Amino acid sequence: MKTVLIVEDDPVNARVFSKILTKRAGLAVKHTENVDEVMEAAQGHQVDVILMDVSLARSMYRGKPVDGIKITQLLKADPETADLPIILVTAHAMEGDREHFLAQSGADGYITKPVIDHQLFVDQIMAVMPQD
Repeated sequence: MKTVLIVEDDPVNARVFSKILTKRAGLAVKHTENVDEVMEAAQGHQVDVILMDVSLARSMYRGKPVDGIKITQLLKADPETADLPIILVTAHAMEGDREHFLAQSGADGYITKPVIDHQLFVDQIMAVMPQD
């Protein structure tokens, strides 16, 4: 079974995403905003896709505050995790935000919150899901 890691600091969003992905797509879901756990899951090949919140209010890594952009940059710079698909999830939906965040982070996709079209949400995740 394919697994999605949700990196999200809002428990309501995490619950909504989790329900959509388990019910509509039959995916296993993990959730954390702990950056060490994110790195461990990615480096240990425990997940197939990461949904990364851009604005993580409380996340720290090696003593420094980090957001989803920085975590994505770290994962994409590591040859061990560079191929792991990462989709940014954000409420930042102004014109140009998508291009800016994708270019800055190296992420594989971009989804705006709130998620209204559940099937489109699933389709966007399945589109980057590695095939066996």
